[in-house]
Amino acid sequence: MENTDKPLVNRVAASGLITINLEEFLPEGEVLPFDLKDYLFMGLILKEKDFRTALDEHDWKKYEGKNLAVFCSADAIIPLWAYMLVVRHAAPFARLVLQCTPADFEKLAVQNAISKVDFKKYEGKRVVIKGCGDKEVPAFAYAEFTRNLLPLAQSILYGEPCSTVPIFKKAKD
Repeated sequence: MENTDKPLVNRVAASGLITINLEEFLPEGEVLPFDLKDYLFMGLILKEKDFRTALDEHDWKKYEGKNLAVFCSADAIIPLWAYMLVVRHAAPFARLVLQCTPADFEKLAVQNAISKVDFKKYEGKRVVIKGCGDKEVPAFAYAEFTRNLLPLAQSILYGEPCSTVPIFKKAKD
């Protein structure tokens, strides 16, 4: 074999690719339900005075560091202020409070996290959205991140920097 004294070059590192790991957008911590049906009078209506008293007496500390999904499983008309009051009481303790069922919590939390991203920092960049990981990322997160990147990124790829699937490449002017 011939000895070529060329230094090894990490082509992935030199490529200028920015890797996005969507696992970082998944909510951390346990999701606890807060079902307003437990506060309905005769299972039908929410009485403001009674509801306010119940919320004042509720042990909100049990949500410390946890996520709270606020919903009503009964077929009742819930006034919008009821959700607002629960958020007001729970927010100082819970990690995140969302109006949704526990089953929908992850999707809304990921949407919330993605909405806070400053996508302008990816303008003209080559972006890889990481495809494999330890946690399952919902498919909509890939679609939503791609939708936000399309008008800005030079290119969007899926997978790992060493093995990618091209998704989009901006046409040259």
